[in-house]
Amino acid sequence: MTDQQTREHDARDQQAAADRRPTRQRTAIATALTGAAEFRSAQEIHADLAGSGTRVGLATVYRNLQSMAADGEVDVIRTPDGEAVYRSCSTTHHHHVVCRSCGLAVEVTGDAVERWADAVARAHGFTQVRHTVEMDGLCADCSAAPRG
Repeated sequence: MTDQQTREHDARDQQAAADRRPTRQRTAIATALTGAAEFRSAQEIHADLAGSGTRVGLATVYRNLQSMAADGEVDVIRTPDGEAVYRSCSTTHHHHVVCRSCGLAVEVTGDAVERWADAVARAHGFTQVRHTVEMDGLCADCSAAPRG
C-alpha cells in the first residue's frame, strides 16, 4: 500500500469511527425509530425530526442510518421500488413479515429456514454464510378491511 493509499484508508477509518460515536443526531434518529412497528424511510425520519424541532440534515440522517445498519443497531430492507427503509429491532437473528398495505412489520424466527440455509451453503462448499429472508403480505387488519 502506498503512503497515499494508507492516508486515504486512515481517513475512511476515522470517518467511520466518527459516524459511530453517539452524537446528538444519532441519538435523535435512534429515538425516532424506537417503538415503531413499521419500517421507515430516511425521508420520513427526517420529516419527523424536523416536525419535532430537531435540526438534522437529510444527508446526516442517511449517513447515520447506514452506519447504524452496518453496526446492527437497526434493520434495513428494500421496498419493492428499491427504497431502503429502517426499523429498530432485536439484536438476535430474525426475519420480518411486512404488511404491503400498512407497513406493519413483525419479527419472526424460523428454525426450518436456518437449517435450510446451512444445508444449501454446505452443499455448495460455503462457510460463514449470512442470509436474509423477506416476506410480505397483508396483515390481519388489512385483510379484513373492505376493499374499495
